[in-house]
Amino acid sequence: MTTSRGADAGAKQSLSAAQARRIFLAAQGLARRRDARGVGASQFGEYLSRQGVLQLDSVNVLARAHYLPLFSRYGAYDRDVLDSFLWGEKHGHSPHAFEHWGHEASVSPLSLLPAMHVKMADNGTWASRSEARLETAHPGLIAEVRARVEAGGPFVAAELEQLAPRERASGPWWDHSAVKSALEHLFITGKVAASRHGHFRRTYDSTMRGWGVEPADAGTWGLDPASARQALFDHALAAVGIGTPKDIADHFRLKTGLARELAADAVERGLASWVWVGGAAGIAGEGWDEPALLAAGATDPGRATGAALLSPFDPVCWYRPRLERMFGMNYRIEIYTPAPKRRFGYYTLPFLLGDQMVGRFDLKADRAARTLRVLSSWREERVVPGARRRSDRDVAGAVAAELRLVAQWLGLESVSVEARGNLATAVSVETGETAT
Repeated sequence: MTTSRGADAGAKQSLSAAQARRIFLAAQGLARRRDARGVGASQFGEYLSRQGVLQLDSVNVLARAHYLPLFSRYGAYDRDVLDSFLWGEKHGHSPHAFEHWGHEASVSPLSLLPAMHVKMADNGTWASRSEARLETAHPGLIAEVRARVEAGGPFVAAELEQLAPRERASGPWWDHSAVKSALEHLFITGKVAASRHGHFRRTYDSTMRGWGVEPADAGTWGLDPASARQALFDHALAAVGIGTPKDIADHFRLKTGLARELAADAVERGLASWVWVGGAAGIAGEGWDEPALLAAGATDPGRATGAALLSPFDPVCWYRPRLERMFGMNYRIEIYTPAPKRRFGYYTLPFLLGDQMVGRFDLKADRAARTLRVLSSWREERVVPGARRRSDRDVAGAVAAELRLVAQWLGLESVSVEARGNLATAVSVETGETAT
C-alpha cells in the first residue's frame, strides 16, 4: 500500500484495482480453489455467519437461488441437508436461521434477529398502505389470520383460504389472494414467522414457535433503529471486505442515504479505514470516483486461484455498479426480458476465473433428459486493470470443468452445448460435445 494522491474523507492509503478485487473475493470466500473437505452443517453455518444473508428466489431453471452460492464456494453437497439446516425438519423451524427480508427474501442467522427487527418495524408507507387496503376490502381479516396462525400454525396460505375465499381464479405470479396478502403483511412486519415446506412453499407460524421470541410489535428483543442499522452495516462491511459506502449498504438493502453516516461511524470505531482504489474498470486509469472502506482485518491473498459459476443472486453479483466497477461486467438478469430482446440468455451465470469475470453462460437443467444444457456461451471482452487476458482455450477449459461439476452435483448425466455465443465452439471442444 502507498500514500494516496489525496486525503478525501480521510483516505490515506491507496490500493490497486487488482488488490481490491482480491480482498473482496477473499472476504467472499472465492479467492481460493475449493478444498476436498466434505460439505455440511459446518460450512453452511460458516457461510451464513459470514454473509449474514442467503437470498431466496423461486426460479428453478438450474437450481434454486439459495443452493448456488454454497456450491460456488464449497462444491457439491446434499441440498436436502441444507434445507433442513435452514428451515428445520418438515413443519419445523431451524435452530440456526430465520427467514425475512434481509436482502430481498432471504435467510439469516438467528444471531441477527435483533438487528433485523428494524426491517420489520420500518416498513413505512408500504405497510400502512397494505394494511389499509386489506382492512377496507376485508375488515378484521389480518387480525383473524394472525390469531389462527398463533393458535395452530404452521400453515401454508392455502390452508387458510376459507377465511376470505377468492372471488376469481388466480392469475400469474404475485396474484396474491387476500389471505396470502394478509400473511405476507404479517410476515414482513414481524408479527408471524415464516419457514419453508415442500415444493418451496412458505409456511407461517407464531414467532414464539418460529424464532423463540414474541412478535416484533410486542417484544422488546429488537435493537433500537440506529443501532440495528449500524450492526447490519458493520456485518456487511466484514462480508465484503472492501467497498464504497453504497456497496456495503446494499448488502442488507439499507437506505443509501444513510450509507455515508454509517460508514463514518464504522471508521470512528476502528472497524474500517478509508482508502483510494486506482484503475477501476469503469473509469480506466483514473480509479474509483470516491474513497472506499477497507475492513479491519481484511486480507489480500496476493493471488486469486478460484473458479466458480456465480448465481445472479450471489452476493458478488447483487450490486451491479460494483460488479462493473470491479470486474468490468455490465450484467442484468434477462428472465423478465422478452425472448427476442435477450442479449445473452434467460438465466446467465457469470464465470469467475481467478480475479476476473471471464464469461457468462446461460444454463438449464433438463431433468427429464438428465442433461445440463448450455444454451449460450459468452466470453467477456473487457480486461480489468491489473489482469491479463485469458485465452479462449483457458476460459473454455476452466468452465468445462465447472460445468461437469455442476452436472454431477445436480444428478445430471451429460453436458450439451448449443452453438450460441462467441465461446460456444471452444466450450463444446473442451466438454467433448458437438455444439448443436
